[in-house]
Amino acid sequence: MSDVRGVAVTGRQQKRVRGGGRVRSAVLWEALRTVLGRITPEAGSRDVVDVGGGTGGFAVPLAELGHRVTVVDANPDALAALERRAAESGVRVRAVQGDAVDLPDLLGPDAADLVLCHSVLEYVDDPGAAMAALTGAVRPGGSVSVLVAGQVAAALHRAVAGHFDDARRVLTDPAGRWGEGDRMPRRFTRETLSALVRGAGLRVAELHGVRIFADLVPSGLLDGDDAEALIALESVAAVHPVLRDLATQLHLVADKPAG
Repeated sequence: MSDVRGVAVTGRQQKRVRGGGRVRSAVLWEALRTVLGRITPEAGSRDVVDVGGGTGGFAVPLAELGHRVTVVDANPDALAALERRAAESGVRVRAVQGDAVDLPDLLGPDAADLVLCHSVLEYVDDPGAAMAALTGAVRPGGSVSVLVAGQVAAALHRAVAGHFDDARRVLTDPAGRWGEGDRMPRRFTRETLSALVRGAGLRVAELHGVRIFADLVPSGLLDGDDAEALIALESVAAVHPVLRDLATQLHLVADKPAG
């Protein structure tokens, strides 16, 4: 992907997502721009599969750039909203109803150059089986983008809110949960996520922390004059070997060996 097209990704996102949403998603979109630059030749398009892509927050902008995008989601209402959103944007996005583990049956092997799996592995019954399905769906030489909830961040946020027992439970619970009232079924650390990816036969290429400071500072700063400075800070902290582990979400890019 050329620099012009890379800028287009960021530009469209800035127009579509404003305020806090733009700050929180900036690091993730920059990472996707980078991985598309690696796997997409000049002025070319690629097959992208967005697992759990819902209403098309990532799928539609990628389709606007000329990529062939398929969204696989279990929710028929979300897929209907996706189709409306794509039509309003003047692009085509294929909508397929199903779960992550169903990818081999739904799409066949080696179906995509890039597979997105964002905020899905926290909820599936078997993350290992889901990762194996993602690996099967991506072509040799392609990449998988995985976004998950961070365990360390959950402990930090509970402690800042004064829930010290909850914070301790998050750190000691294998699933990273703080109790019965926790709505998140599972959280990950850098180590557990990397192990999951390697166990599926993929190579860890990049690891980013997403929303390190954005979820800690007063919400008014996300919409104010300091938003650009906060985005710049998030971009640097995203790859910091210590700070990235404190992120609300961990983003990992994994590559499938070419041969």
